[in-house]
Amino acid sequence: MNLKDPSLLRQAALVGSDWIEASPETGLAVTNPATGEVIGYVPNLGADETRVAIEAAEAARHGWAKRTAKERSQVLRRWFDLMMANQEDLGAILTAEQGKPLAEAKGEIAYGASFIEWFAEEARRAYGDITPGHAPDKRILSVKQAIGVVAAITPWNFPNAMITRKAGPAFAAGCSMVLKPATQTPFSAIAPAVLAERAGLPSGLFSVLTGSSRAIGGEMTGNKIVQKLTFTGSTEVGALLYAQCAPTIKKLGLELGGNAPFIVFDDADLDAAVEGAVIAKFRNNGQTCVCANRIYVQAGVYDDFAEKLAAKVAQLPTGNGFDEGIIFGPLIDQAAVSKVQEHVDDAVAKGATVTLGGKPHTLGGTFYEPTIVTGVTSDMAVAQEETFGPLAPLFKFNTEAEVVAAANDTDFGLASYFYARDHARVWRVSEALDYGMVGVNTGLISTAEAPFGGVKMSGLGREGSRYGLDDFMEVKYICMGGITEGEEVS
Repeated sequence: MNLKDPSLLRQAALVGSDWIEASPETGLAVTNPATGEVIGYVPNLGADETRVAIEAAEAARHGWAKRTAKERSQVLRRWFDLMMANQEDLGAILTAEQGKPLAEAKGEIAYGASFIEWFAEEARRAYGDITPGHAPDKRILSVKQAIGVVAAITPWNFPNAMITRKAGPAFAAGCSMVLKPATQTPFSAIAPAVLAERAGLPSGLFSVLTGSSRAIGGEMTGNKIVQKLTFTGSTEVGALLYAQCAPTIKKLGLELGGNAPFIVFDDADLDAAVEGAVIAKFRNNGQTCVCANRIYVQAGVYDDFAEKLAAKVAQLPTGNGFDEGIIFGPLIDQAAVSKVQEHVDDAVAKGATVTLGGKPHTLGGTFYEPTIVTGVTSDMAVAQEETFGPLAPLFKFNTEAEVVAAANDTDFGLASYFYARDHARVWRVSEALDYGMVGVNTGLISTAEAPFGGVKMSGLGREGSRYGLDDFMEVKYICMGGITEGEEVS
């Protein structure tokens, strides 16, 4: 990996204002999932370092919050500019440790940076209210203030964007942040922290901790200084963090698992639906929380859609993310491969048919063939469990009411998608789907301008959009009394 700025690949963690360097003897190795090659090492930190970082964040946040919104906005804007100026290096680091194709990785850098840009602008729009009062001598004011120290835990599948989507609004609001990135992808957190320092983010305001998830997470959830915890990951871990935060009554932002339906009605533009399905299902090799996990196709177009989808996916190459033209990189680890295979085997055992792929790739390692399975039914594991891999299961349905009921028959409610042309149906189905997000005639819905989040067991709160800033602020009510009447003006 040749970087224009090798200093961005820093083998260290940022604890308050101090960089703690790693060593091969005591550090944690970070490997390339495509090759198994060791990229570097990061420190193995724990509760003590986390406590130091939290105390530094508490000390730093007051001065930051007192700055004008414009001043905070200018620092964030410089951070955005630096991220975009270093897009190629940041993308290369991401591909090396996460595996996604380089073009897709650089796309994530631009997507991640867009949250810094967006919240640099939203920082100046944290408006309050003046409300008509209940008494003639009083006035009611509502103002928004930064919540305080924020703890963030982020995943490996979008190791840049899942950080910026949290850090952008936190810093815009006037908060400080202590971050625990995924163990598999720490360098995609450390490099932006290097750039944040260069942009002028105050010392101690942003810490990046690597090491024991249990020890670091335990201190984050148990420390009374931390006022908010924001987490992206599995519902199981989210529920555990929820419970651990209860004794200290922290505000929570949880972006958890999904089981997204992708519905194709018989009046849909099939070619557009196939393109949308490829994006919604196979982006990042199926390793996203908004991936289409269940593809429902109306009976009249089922065979045509299945044939078109298989023909399209069969053309897309698999390989090392640094190779030219690659669409599918490796899965993150062997456990991910095993889960995909379990879902395929379960579906086949219960009567489904593999029409494409269905087994580990000949490249070996954690590569898996993009897979399409037809004849899938609701009793199969893939109907209820999130696969998180390149498996597209096709369910057949007959009526609108039937497919809406099937789509909603899950504990999760993050993203959903459908393709249709009938105007009335678009409204009916959009309103009937029990999901935080609905994509209509599109397979790509994520953007900084829109609120990202789910319902049911898919989480709490929203990220991105103007609502994303509110999640890092508290509303304070100020009652101003003693406003007596003056002399009448003649």
